[in-house]
Amino acid sequence: MPELPEVETVRRGLEALILGKKIESVKIGYPKMIKTDLKAFQEKAPGQVVEKMGRRGKYLLFYLTDQVLISHLRMEGKYFYYPDQVPERKHAHVFIRFEEGGTLVYEDVRKFGTMELLAPELVDSYFLSKKLGPEPKEDEFDLQVFQATLAKSKKLFKSHLLDQTLVAGLGNIYVDEVLWRAKIHPSRISSSITNQEVVVLHQYIIEVLQEAIEKGGSTIRSYSNAFGENGTMQHAHKVYGKTGQPCSRCGVIIEKIQLGGRGSHFCPNCQRGDV
Repeated sequence: MPELPEVETVRRGLEALILGKKIESVKIGYPKMIKTDLKAFQEKAPGQVVEKMGRRGKYLLFYLTDQVLISHLRMEGKYFYYPDQVPERKHAHVFIRFEEGGTLVYEDVRKFGTMELLAPELVDSYFLSKKLGPEPKEDEFDLQVFQATLAKSKKLFKSHLLDQTLVAGLGNIYVDEVLWRAKIHPSRISSSITNQEVVVLHQYIIEVLQEAIEKGGSTIRSYSNAFGENGTMQHAHKVYGKTGQPCSRCGVIIEKIQLGGRGSHFCPNCQRGDV
């Protein structure tokens, strides 16, 4: 958390709040969050105008006048915009003040989030170095490439979906939801997924993430959008967080196991482990 739908919701909120604003100053309360040169970050950001907000997988992109600020929220990162006075906040670590007034504040309880300031021409190579897969859209997420990659992999399938190389943006919540809809057990090996199953998976990956975007993401613990509002996708979850409850499709009790260090929710009847 947050995953692609939550990050996209934050992006849309920030676009409505800070587009066209000119940065007056940047205050960094936790320097370790800045993964590029700290001094350069503090010197180059002031004077930049927020021209566009973007997203790549789970990364937020602030397109500035001649720089790009890349932000990853990790587990607990949040952005809040304060038009007037900024209240005292224990976990506020980055303060971006605008010339027109107002301050964008980055909060992070665990301090895992990161920020990097890059020249625009370095952004493509930056994401190539991350080996980030395609966006989960019909025109970018190629079915045949997806099939071919799975066919030659011996990775645990759920872990493969989570590593961001097959498709960008999936996290633990939405992988569980996609696998339930596709009736695939999370412990399957990638190469065991049939071509027919891949077609179904491809469809559900796109559909589930789009539905989650439309519902403003999932609020499980502390996620909220840039306006401080909760998402509602959690009310549509079929397996995630449903351990001990009956499956809405067949009535068998939902189980949770550990796979690759992550909790995996599934229906033992709908999602059988055998191929």
